[in-house]
Amino acid sequence: MSNRSNPARTKRKHSFDPKVFLDTESLGRTISSYGKDQEIFTQGDPADAVFYVQRGRVKLTVVSKQGKEVVVAILGPAEFCGEACLSGQPRRMATAVAMADCDIMRLEKAAMMRVLAKEPAFSEMFIAHLLARTVRVEEDLIDQLFNSSEKRLARALLLLANFGKEGKPERIIAKVSQETLAGMIGTTRSRVSKFMNKFRKLGFIDYNGHLEVHSSLLSVVLNDQPHLGHAYAVSESAAAATAVSESVAAKVA
Repeated sequence: MSNRSNPARTKRKHSFDPKVFLDTESLGRTISSYGKDQEIFTQGDPADAVFYVQRGRVKLTVVSKQGKEVVVAILGPAEFCGEACLSGQPRRMATAVAMADCDIMRLEKAAMMRVLAKEPAFSEMFIAHLLARTVRVEEDLIDQLFNSSEKRLARALLLLANFGKEGKPERIIAKVSQETLAGMIGTTRSRVSKFMNKFRKLGFIDYNGHLEVHSSLLSVVLNDQPHLGHAYAVSESAAAATAVSESVAAKVA
């Protein structure tokens, strides 16, 4: 019996790297740079593409018919936005604005659908993103329904500082104004200012032209949480375990 290998069988296996894919322009994929406060897409625009943040931070806002603006998310590198177009959403429900200099990849809807269908590695990564976003939305809803504005601000600051994520918390380059913080937690700028001063006096943050968030701020989030349910408490406790003795700096207006 011959032991000769079949050339067809020894053909090099197809290799696909999602990171390389998201860093490379090609058919249906373009990379653009945006300056601070520049709009990436606007509420009401046709929803015909998904965007991927390569560098920088992006703020998603929604404006009501009465003109009230709320911040629904702040996204960083390696996060997607505008993915609702994949479920048939015809128009954008939010506006995406660069909070600092950003590099953004635009993936046309057809190109996104094609790679999701053909590349399991990409599908796995994208599903992980969607699951993480779903968990975050659920936690945000619980936060809004049950927590005081003071506790919501503490949680927002910790999330901006990336507490609870793998690795060391990173320095936040984008300037985050008190107006933005107020829009994130559904309160006024004056109340944000009041709580920021309180956090500084208690040693939870250092605030002198820039903001340094200390892990001790977690005590505000974790205090008196049994009524929120075990899942939420576990999620925040995991963040505490990861964040102990860490601090991160962020510029705040």
